[in-house]
Amino acid sequence: MTQDKTQSPAPGGSADSRLLRTLRNPLVDKVIAIVACLPFLLLMAACIRNNQLGLVRIAMLIQVLAQVVTMFARREPVRITFNPLYWVLAFVATYWPFLSIGLNTPGRAIVPIWLADATSLVSLAILLYARFSLGRNIGFVPAQRRLVTDGAYAYVRHPIYTGIFVAYLGVVMSLFSPVNLLLSLIGVVLFMVKSLVEERFLAQDPQYQQYMRQTRRRWIPGVA
Repeated sequence: MTQDKTQSPAPGGSADSRLLRTLRNPLVDKVIAIVACLPFLLLMAACIRNNQLGLVRIAMLIQVLAQVVTMFARREPVRITFNPLYWVLAFVATYWPFLSIGLNTPGRAIVPIWLADATSLVSLAILLYARFSLGRNIGFVPAQRRLVTDGAYAYVRHPIYTGIFVAYLGVVMSLFSPVNLLLSLIGVVLFMVKSLVEERFLAQDPQYQQYMRQTRRRWIPGVA
């Protein structure tokens, strides 16, 4: 992996410092948040328009709404990575369900419907707890905002990704096929790699290093 290039706001005319000042502009940051959330907003609108509002989709829509609200209200970054590989990874991981949508097959339920629904509700509970614990410090690309160490982040370092992993499990349980299983596994691996990338960036901050020592698990308390 290439050396990560990061900058703090500092005097000088380097391209990175000028770019950081631009990205920290509140108006620019809000525009980026709107563009980033647009696919999810369109998905919400399509589900509502087509009356596709089963329990799984309702749970998904509530989670998307929480994501959009926190993204619109987020703090501007103190530092942000300029490594293009990290930006590509963030894009692919975040939008993988959209990028792979043409590859999905119909699939079949491999568990009782109540169990798949329960898994979706567990995913929703984890995601809401994690997103509201993170509050205004959310972002898709690795960036340093305010360090959060309480709420869901007192148990694992990436609780939002934990919720996403459970959501993928719910998809496989309710729409199983070898293709859908593979696509879900790719989504999980992408977020695992994204976790490592984010930590590599954030660990440049001594406070985050201390947080990593205190909260040792990434996704599952006491396990991983």
